Formats: sequence, structure tokens, C-alpha cells
Amino acid sequence: MSIREMGAVLCRRWYVIVPAILLSLLAALHLYRSVPVAYQSQSSVALLDSSAASKLPPAFGNPLSNAGGALVVTADVLIRTLSGADAARDLHSLGVTDPYTVGFAANTSGPLLTLTVTGTDRAKVLKETNTLTAFAGEQLNALQAAAKVQPAYMVQTAPVVLPQTPVPQLKSRYQQVLGVLILGAGGGFVLSFVVDALLSARRRRRERCAADSGGPGGAGRRRSRGRHVDATALLTGYLALAFFIPSNLTLPGLGGVGTPANVFALLALFWYLATWLTGRIRPAPGTRLPRVAMWLLAVSVLASYVANAGRGSVRKELLGADRGLIALLVWVSLVVLVSAGIQDRARLDVLLRRAVVMGSVVAAVGFYDFFTATNIADSISIPGLSSSVPQITTLDRGAFTRPRSTTAQPLEFGGMLALLLPFAVQQAFDPVRRRLPAWRRWGPVALMGGALPLTVSRTSIIGALIVILVMVPRWKPQRRWTAIGVLVGAVACFKVIIPGLIGTITALFASFLSNSDSSTQARTVKYSAILPYLDERPVAGRGLGTFIPELYFFTDNQYMLTLAETGLLGLVALLFLFLTGIHQGGAIRRLAGGESDRELGQAFFASALVALVVSATFDALSFPMFAGMFFLTIAAGGSYLGFIRRAAPKPRSVEFPCLPAVQQPPSPSPRPSPAPAPVR
Repeated sequence: MSIREMGAVLCRRWYVIVPAILLSLLAALHLYRSVPVAYQSQSSVALLDSSAASKLPPAFGNPLSNAGGALVVTADVLIRTLSGADAARDLHSLGVTDPYTVGFAANTSGPLLTLTVTGTDRAKVLKETNTLTAFAGEQLNALQAAAKVQPAYMVQTAPVVLPQTPVPQLKSRYQQVLGVLILGAGGGFVLSFVVDALLSARRRRRERCAADSGGPGGAGRRRSRGRHVDATALLTGYLALAFFIPSNLTLPGLGGVGTPANVFALLALFWYLATWLTGRIRPAPGTRLPRVAMWLLAVSVLASYVANAGRGSVRKELLGADRGLIALLVWVSLVVLVSAGIQDRARLDVLLRRAVVMGSVVAAVGFYDFFTATNIADSISIPGLSSSVPQITTLDRGAFTRPRSTTAQPLEFGGMLALLLPFAVQQAFDPVRRRLPAWRRWGPVALMGGALPLTVSRTSIIGALIVILVMVPRWKPQRRWTAIGVLVGAVACFKVIIPGLIGTITALFASFLSNSDSSTQARTVKYSAILPYLDERPVAGRGLGTFIPELYFFTDNQYMLTLAETGLLGLVALLFLFLTGIHQGGAIRRLAGGESDRELGQAFFASALVALVVSATFDALSFPMFAGMFFLTIAAGGSYLGFIRRAAPKPRSVEFPCLPAVQQPPSPSPRPSPAPAPVR
């Protein structure tokens, strides 16, 4: 459906869209006038060493000069205490009934805390901030008294910023008004196409009845003069936004899910709904499996959202749950657009080639970051977008800078390239592309494969090894030995061109196997730390997007994060999604009639297996670029499987057990030869 056709539908059904917009405007106006303005007041408290510890030189008895980073752990304990349910109950008895937050002060590495209270009564908010500030000092003294710390060695609190005059917070108010407007306009948009589809179906029934009765038929459908827009074109726009705009740049207030690419995907979902409701597009047969897997994941996420609403969540967790629903809609949009929106296999091939080309450009940017020891994404600033990950700096490991290109983190960079590398290899061997120059076929393979070791991470190396172990053994001996020789030569080149890189990567795995790596130990400790949260809500979890590191801790493991946020139900749905991708790759290889399709199936198998394994090394779905590529490839595998199933020979039928039915119909019986003329 073209943009002009969509506009024509809205013009025809103006009596639906216009009242919906007017009602949303009236509701937004009423909300703006009825919702009270929220006021916010803050104070800052510093933790100071005890009087006994502060007498060390060069402090000479000045406690402020000795307020260093050694008290950060004490500050963290105090933050967790003030954020607990017992402290909230005590504060409620003291008159602090409005929401409050306690956390480390921004842009600081010392024991400096920020206390914030938000409410609708300005005078009450200021009073509550004073109460909270005093209560923080009392709680710290109580903790130390319970530990039997002598008074001379007690850590003290010192207010460095007194409770400030409450200031109005109009942002949340405007967000609510904007949400009502978007809901009304979106509902009117969808309802317009529903009404148009129903009326068009009724008109077609009347025309058929008139034609059957011999009456004059209705006028034929008018041909669209607008440019046709299909799912591949929309998904190409999504890929361009996802790859070339740094994934840490988001719309304010939406967090990590508010990337321009995700917003574009949501708008593309409206396009699909409009096209589907008007009967212009129907899901192709045999492509249902990825949508079923996505439906199971959506059920688990919605169940966790309901579970989060039923417990005492803080404001950050509620906002995180809302962002989790937005992320779910983005994933659903990608799966539906690819598996149900693309009706032509040639257009699906175009989409995968564009994804590989754009991914190779991102890999080339990673080379630049590595050799220049910079992050090119830090120099990109787009008006209206803000960074959702504060204080992103260049990460080093050993003597090497870990590139992240336009992603938010080197792990996301390596994981995304490992997902796309199998398709780059498959396209390089594709017989259809052999007429292209070698640099166009093998350039993406060299860029993606070469960028993986540059991240100096176990995740990237594991992803590359999975791709090699899955794809190379299935090749013919000549190609297999050639590939092994190229890999050995590539390792030698890295050892010569970048001295120390191979040794650093080897040391990473050696420390992992010997359990002497601090990073590995920090992750294994969290395995037991997640159990209390799982015991609280084992089935539905706490809510997608609610296990915020600021309130809890980094999991560095997607399965642990899924258990905490969506429970066992979400973990089963996620595993089913991974196994769906693996099954689709194997089914494509079994049903393929040519070598190119068999290699394509192996590429889908390798990509899904990479996602399954590397999700245990970092919280993969928390990163928008990796999550987008994962759901896109899962949906593409289901779409390819549908195309190949429809093109595969049909099974033998009872009538024709020796010949495939439909594909090779029985030849007609020979005509009887004419009888010979009688001999006279």
C-alpha cells in the first residue's frame, strides 16, 4: 500500500479519524488541567570518615579532606537500606508519603548521595526532604550501632547541599498529555482502516450478488498512482537507522528503547496493520512458526507486566516495565514485517544483502576505532536525541582499545557481527553473485570476521568459533581445506600486524578455564545472588525492564536477567525462540533443492546457535542493535522456510505413488491409432 492510498483511506473515513483526534484533544486538555503539577526537591549528603581515621596525615583532623572513595561501599549499603521496605514504612510514619529516591550523585566517584522527593504539594515536599535528609544520618548511625562500632570510629553524614526549594516537574505532565494524543490518533488510524475494510468487504459481496443475478457490476478498483512501498523498503529504513545512528542516542524519556530505529519500527507496524486490514497483504503460508514463538514471548512479558503492577514497585521499575512493553512492540513489529510482510523471495534476498552490507560498514568503523583508539560515535550529536548510557568512555583491555563502532558496548558490537557473519559467508559463495568482483563478495566477510578479534572479548571469539564449527564441516573437502588455510593465515597476520592481540585473547580464555579471571568470578557470584529474586516470583517474574542495575546489579547474562524479569515462563519462551531459529535453519537445509539454499539454511542454523550461546555471556536483548538483528534473522528464517516449503516437491499421492503429485502430472494416454484400411 502506498502513502497516497493510505491518505485516500483516511480521507474517505474522515468521520472516524476526525472524531478520534478531537476526543483525544479534549481528553488531553482535561488531563492537562486536572492533573496537578509535580514538584521535586533534592538534597546531597556526603559520608565522612570517623574522627579517629581523619587524623592521619595529610588531613590533620579535617574530615572533609579525607572523604575519599573508601566509603563508597558504606554509601551503597546506606542507599540499599533507605530504599528498602522497612525504611519506607518508617518514613511513612514520619510523614514522608510522597515517592522518594536515594542514589549516588551524578558525575561523582565518591560517597556523595542525592536524596530526591517528588510530590504535588510544594511545602510538603520541602518538609519531607528535610525529614529524609535527617533520617539518612539516623539510619547510618543505627547500622553502625547494630554492628557495635565504637562512637569514635563511626562514619558520619554531612549535608553538603541543603534541601532545595521544590521546582515544578512539567516533563511528566507533558508526557501524559502526549501519550493520550498518541493513543487517540493511533486508535483512530487503526479504526479507520478497520471500518474501510468492513465496508469494502460488504461492497464486494453486493457486487458479487449483483453479478450473479445478472445486474450491472460495480466499478473496478482504481489503480494506485502512488509509489508502492513494501515491507523490504521499510525494513531497509529501519536497518539504516539502527546501524548508522549510535544505539546509545535515544529520544528523551524513553531510555534505551527510544532509538530512532525502534520508533521507525513502531510506525512501520502501523503501516502493516493498515495494509493488512484493507486486504492488500496476507501472511504467506508456512511462515507461522516465528510468529507463534513471538506470541509465547509476548504472553510471558504481559504476565510479568501484570505481576509488576501487583507488587510494591518504585517509580523507576514502573517506567522500566513500560519501556519493556515498548521493546516488545518493536520486536513484534520486526517479526511480523519480515515473516508476514515480505511476499517475494527476491525482496527477502535484497533485505539480507542490505543487512550484510550495512553491517560491514559498521565493522569498518570498528577498525577505525581500534587503530585510532577513539570512539567515533562519541563525536556524533543529533538534535533532539540524548545519550541513554551516561559517561560512555573508551574501554581498554590490556594494551588495546575495544571498539564499539555505533553500538553501545563492545559486547553488542561483537555479538551483532557474529549474528551476521554466517550470511556474509553464504552470500560470498552464492553462485548468483559470482559475476561480482571478489572484493564485493568477500569484503563483508573480511570486515566482519576481522573486526571480531578486535573487541578483545570472549563473546566475539566464541561467536566466531561457532560460525566456523557449524559451517566449515559441511563444505566440500576442497573448500574446507582452503578455509582452514585462510583462517590459519589470518591468525598469523593478526599476530604480525597487531603484536600481543592473540596473546591477550589466549590469556582471557586461560584465565577463564582456571577460574582466575576477576570478570568471570564477578559473574559467577551473581548466579546465587539472583536466586532470592527468583524465589519471590518464580513463574511470571518482576516485569520486563524492571531489573535495573541502579537498583539491583548487572547480570551480564540474558538467561539470568530473563529469570529475574519474566520468570520461568519467560525463560521457556526465550529458549523456544532460540530453538525455533535453530529448527528453521535445519529445516531449510533438509528441504532445499540446491546447494545455495542448503548453505543458506546452515547460515540460519549458525546465527541462531550464536544467539543461543552468547546470550549467556551478556544481557543480549538489553542492547537495541543486537536485539533488532536477532529478531530480524529469526523472522527471515521463518519466511525463507515458507518459500522453500512451497517450492519443494509435493509428497507422493495415493493415485500416483511413483510420481510426485501436481509437480509431474501423469502424461495423457496416447491416442488410439486409426484402424488400417481393408485390403481389397
